[in-house]
Amino acid sequence: MKIVIVSDTHMPRKGRELPRTLQKDLLESHLIIHGGDFQTLDVYKEFARYGELIAVAGNVDSDELQSLLPKKRVFEVKGLKIGVTHGDGVGKTTEKRALEAFEEDNVDVIIFGHSHIPFLRFMKGVLLFNPGSPTDKRKLPYYSHGILMIEDTWKIEHKFYT
Repeated sequence: MKIVIVSDTHMPRKGRELPRTLQKDLLESHLIIHGGDFQTLDVYKEFARYGELIAVAGNVDSDELQSLLPKKRVFEVKGLKIGVTHGDGVGKTTEKRALEAFEEDNVDVIIFGHSHIPFLRFMKGVLLFNPGSPTDKRKLPYYSHGILMIEDTWKIEHKFYT
């Protein structure tokens, strides 16, 4: 099972279309997880056209998206319990805010966004993953998104591109 993980697309402000590398992965995916900051409902609908979409609202999403999407989600895929949140807020690092959001949920993986900084690390026994951004790399050298493969075991990794 191939799951595409993306966040912080910020379209149309930061791009007119999704990068080709991301489009190719979306076409091959069984599930899409978006960590918020689509920006508009049209961008949300574009992702949904590629297949099943699990998403949360980000801090710059339109009012329409804020009312449609939750700030936090927990779900299970093939025995892997996943939490998704955008990670925005006040105080602490984005990673710590994401971790605290799921303290009571006993998840295996937490997917978050907000900082646009690719992140892959275990904290308190939970894997935290930020896919970065496919359209707004800020001062980083590459755009990015994530791929989660689940078969007998699972692995998660970043895909970097220019």
